[in-house]
Amino acid sequence: MERIDNRNHNQLRDITIEPNVNIHAEGSVLITFGNTKVICNASIENNVPRWMRNSDEGWVTGEYGMLPRSTNERMGREAARGKQSGRTQEIQRLIGRSLRQAVNLKYLKGKTVNIDCDVIQADGGTRTASVTGGCVALFLAIKNHHDDQRAIKSYVAAVSLGIKNNRVLLDLNYDEDSSADTDLNIVMNDKDELIEIQGTAEDAPFSKTELSDMLELGSSAIN
Repeated sequence: MERIDNRNHNQLRDITIEPNVNIHAEGSVLITFGNTKVICNASIENNVPRWMRNSDEGWVTGEYGMLPRSTNERMGREAARGKQSGRTQEIQRLIGRSLRQAVNLKYLKGKTVNIDCDVIQADGGTRTASVTGGCVALFLAIKNHHDDQRAIKSYVAAVSLGIKNNRVLLDLNYDEDSSADTDLNIVMNDKDELIEIQGTAEDAPFSKTELSDMLELGSSAIN
């Protein structure tokens, strides 16, 4: 089976990470996975959520959004609708959970790092690009604007996989993602440890063997 962009089944799209794209943010990158482009900004604030006021730790949280013309047709801004979609909220939680695994929160005491991930062009894998780019923006912010470098614990990255026509594919673009029998997103750290697995059988169930194959291929790609 040939892929639309002539990649091998186990081949990532071209990836670039351009740092310091925003002169105002403590840390920022433009990350590109093929035709997917996401701007990730990290901002350090000298406060924590109300429920953490008596805690000895800091906090890391994520926000995610797709710009109106990031897809083939203009989509309305969620702010104009007055609420975020369930998909947006779920992706934001994924980004926050993943990036909290990248840091030692006790060394961020009294501070919150907000990671804003804005999709400027979408072609599949926007959440995994957001996690990966968000980690780089987070570490740039800590390295350049935080006194205690012990806050940095481990690099975190993510990648998407899928099964189509009984074959495991790595790093799906939109056309592949929208027609795949199985969708899987995995997040891992630089110790080859899993942080999150999101897997769904869209058209047909997948076997434990296929799951193992996807995890192995995804682990190799993340490394």
